Amino acid sequence: MAITASTHAAEAKRESFGTLPDGTRVDAVALDSGHGVKIRVMAYGAGLQEVITPDRQGHAANILLGYARFDDYVKNPQYFGATVGRYANRIAKGHFTLDGHDYTLPVNNGPNSLHGGTKGFDKVLWTMGDVKSSADSASVTFTYVSPDGDMGYPGKLTATATYTLDAHNRLTLVYGATTDKPTIVNLTNHAYWNLAGEGSGSVMDQRLTIPADQYIPVDATAIPLGDIKPVAGTPFDFRKGKPIGQNVRESEQQLLNGRGYDHDFVIAKDIAREPRLVAKVEDPVSGRTMTLKSTMPGLQFYSGNFLDATSVGTGGHMYRQGDAFVLEPQLHPDTPNHPSFGSARLAPGQQYSHTIVYEFGTTAEGSRH
Repeated sequence: MAITASTHAAEAKRESFGTLPDGTRVDAVALDSGHGVKIRVMAYGAGLQEVITPDRQGHAANILLGYARFDDYVKNPQYFGATVGRYANRIAKGHFTLDGHDYTLPVNNGPNSLHGGTKGFDKVLWTMGDVKSSADSASVTFTYVSPDGDMGYPGKLTATATYTLDAHNRLTLVYGATTDKPTIVNLTNHAYWNLAGEGSGSVMDQRLTIPADQYIPVDATAIPLGDIKPVAGTPFDFRKGKPIGQNVRESEQQLLNGRGYDHDFVIAKDIAREPRLVAKVEDPVSGRTMTLKSTMPGLQFYSGNFLDATSVGTGGHMYRQGDAFVLEPQLHPDTPNHPSFGSARLAPGQQYSHTIVYEFGTTAEGSRH
């Protein structure tokens, strides 16, 4: 059911969140749906910093992992809530070929390049543009210009991220990009979620549904093996919904490779014009739900396997293994090295676009979404 905790108009408020080591101010924007959901987004990494939603009793909590102080995002980066790019996920051995040219990227995840390299889009200050509000929605747009050769990628890429929170408690995130020479692009958000509230402990009892018939197996370094396998009869079958932790400790080779779930699910073969369902999550205790839609064909599901108590979150609690889940709609990982997965190529004159919709709500006690 929809949340109707309050009935005032949507609001957007710009505020300071901190400063970079060189003294540059980092701003944030607080978005209020007017109906119980409040969100804070920051210019650093064009990232989500807080998502506050009520439970079935109307008690509000922040369900997004993150830091209370901006300095921690710089000192101990964990991709919390961040926009990741220029290419989200992994590129094998930091290498790809485009139009007959070889490109080398920084290696920052074992032998591979992850989320754009050592200084991806999560570690730069985006320019805050329009901050708007009306009776029905509140929004903010960020822009980042990545120069030709940035982290090894070709072409000057102009990327935008627009967050809009509406009166129906939907958060719509639209990524866009253009380039001045052929390049590859794959943008998504790396939010860590815990519907019981950040810092409340394990998410293993939260119920996840992913409407995917297939997933992409990976090697020991999380690079796709190249084939696509059915989820039927495996721990990767979330089609009917089940607790995240139901199969996570099984000694299945793919779970061993990822130390849990860290795999791409095949939602569809092609990019869609309109967002389609990619996941649903419910916390049975609080009743909070999140429905996720996207225009992209893949969904990376990560079960927080590498949270290791080195981060103290917004509420003052250490984040440990399994204390959050990550759902990243995107193109499939390492697509530039796997033509059968599709294409990540963006050419001059083309417009890259990716829309993600997060719908927040609650269920009645004892029910399932």
